[in-house]
Amino acid sequence: MESARKSALSRPLTVGLLALVCCALWGSAFPCIKLGYAYFAIGSGDTATQVLFAGLRFTLAGALTILIGSVMQRRLLVPARASLPKIAKLSLMQTVIQYLFFYVGLAHTSGVKSSIIESSTVFLTILAASLLFKQERMTVRKLLGCAVGFAGVVLINAAGQGVDMHVSLMGEGAILLSACAYALSSVMIKLYSRDELPITLSGYQFVLGGATLVVCGLVAGGRIAQVSVQGLLMLGYLALLSAVAYSLWGTLLKYNPVARVSIYGFMNPVCGVLLSALLLGESQNAFGAAGLAALALVCAGIWLVNGQQAAKRA
Repeated sequence: MESARKSALSRPLTVGLLALVCCALWGSAFPCIKLGYAYFAIGSGDTATQVLFAGLRFTLAGALTILIGSVMQRRLLVPARASLPKIAKLSLMQTVIQYLFFYVGLAHTSGVKSSIIESSTVFLTILAASLLFKQERMTVRKLLGCAVGFAGVVLINAAGQGVDMHVSLMGEGAILLSACAYALSSVMIKLYSRDELPITLSGYQFVLGGATLVVCGLVAGGRIAQVSVQGLLMLGYLALLSAVAYSLWGTLLKYNPVARVSIYGFMNPVCGVLLSALLLGESQNAFGAAGLAALALVCAGIWLVNGQQAAKRA
């Protein structure tokens, strides 16, 4: 049963389709979070309430993940005692540190620069898997694929907009630390899922990390002042997309090399820009020459990392 699942989830087409589903869901989070802020009347500079909002989202995402996983497994998902320290470490990296630094950084730098820096998670993840955890080899194709994909992200975010060279620890430095935390968490999922279901790891780390963010937001003075049906529905969607995307991504990491899956992460900001253009009308360049060129570069980067392996399997 396990070998059949591994074979099915290791096929290049399956990996690509499921990874793109994750990227589309994560990409939709960018405009939906902004809509959520509007529905709950959360100001752009109200970092404490933004952290509180994120905590509520991820706590609900954890509950949904555990519920969905329990239905799929036909039993209540309860982590083994030996997995509890792993869940705590994963929660600290993937939810608490990543999002605390992300929201602090976002408050002190532009969204364009944040998106570009965040996309470095792909390279950092592959670097951590290769050099720190020795899970796979670093190759020239992987480095070149990362460089080409990153160029696509820079192009679609910076097209028609000025990107200054100003760097600060509270701004760009915090966003980079957030990216490092996510990269480490991706490799940790690969490592920890040998002994525990990825969906169990995702569910319980979300609950723990979300609850921690709620406490941090409340202590910092965050308050939800306005509640509406639209806001609750949007919060539910954001929680559901996190539950589905992280569970799928974790499962793909369990059965595939980190580089083969992580390279698709360059599609996240591309999907975010395209969906923001559709839902919010924010970017005039999303469907122009810059948007198409960026998409081509990201696809080329994905092919460079996965093309050789796909040819071998074929």
